[in-house]
Amino acid sequence: MNTSITKRKLGTNGPEVSSIGLGCMGMSFGYGLIADKTESINLIRKAVELGVTFFDTAEVYGPFINEELVGEALEPFKGEVTIATKFGFNIGAEGLNSRPERIRLVAEASLKRLRIDCIDLFYQHRVDPNVPIEDVAGTVKDLISEGKVKHFGLSEAGVKTIRKAHAVCQVTALQSEYSLWWREPEDEIIPLLEELGIGFVPFSPLGKGFLTGKMDENTKFDSKDFRSTVPRLNPENLKANLVFVDLVKEVAQRKNVTPAQVALAWLLGQKPWIVPIPGTTKKERLVENLGAASFELSPGELQEIKVAASKIKPEGDRYSGGSAKLINR
Repeated sequence: MNTSITKRKLGTNGPEVSSIGLGCMGMSFGYGLIADKTESINLIRKAVELGVTFFDTAEVYGPFINEELVGEALEPFKGEVTIATKFGFNIGAEGLNSRPERIRLVAEASLKRLRIDCIDLFYQHRVDPNVPIEDVAGTVKDLISEGKVKHFGLSEAGVKTIRKAHAVCQVTALQSEYSLWWREPEDEIIPLLEELGIGFVPFSPLGKGFLTGKMDENTKFDSKDFRSTVPRLNPENLKANLVFVDLVKEVAQRKNVTPAQVALAWLLGQKPWIVPIPGTTKKERLVENLGAASFELSPGELQEIKVAASKIKPEGDRYSGGSAKLINR
């Protein structure tokens, strides 16, 4: 296994993982097409070869087929990698479900699909308003004591929820959207995570592909691609938001790297316990993304980007309609 990628500790008591992980959702879910299984397995194994030790999936991706894919791909590397998965949705029906009995069922099923004996990191995928977070945390704490789960995580949770959960069962990591294009976590979330010793795993660190510089106002998404429903990516807003891309492109040209690498390096430069999980189905993008760990933005460059980004307001919501209501409780 190549260990050229730097390692980071996810929070005070979390696992040590590669500084950049791999989000596997897009191989099976969300973007309209399901990637070729053999190609996806090869890509995941290539990631391991390149030093990635942190992989992200969930039962709802597919549903189920993404966990199965990740399980098959990583079976030869048991004990060498950290696999995160999630519970919290009703599969086959609408809405959320984090009732204790449901969490237990998901844990057992995920263990089988992932071909592992213990889930490294088990996130609540979205906060369920119908189940007290203390009950959720208590159930995961029991699973940890039973040896079925190692670490407890939350996703898109708000400050009050994180505090309440952490008081019952130590929260190892929070997974929420964070990028140059969505900096809301800086206000309250990141200071809280630092206070409590919780790691941060940004999803959509490249703004759903936007910060790579490969999109413009003429970009069209397939109707099955979830990005076709994202207000921030409709043609009018996309055009207005290109000022963010101009910012990363300018820094990228100066440093002779790509816009995507600047966007990821910016995240890595925020805190030593932040581990982004960009997703891809292409080997060349995987190599490009991991290249962000091979250089650093200086404090001056980080400040320059921050000041410039703070003067730009993103146009459009990051989710449409009902999805927006599930976040930051």
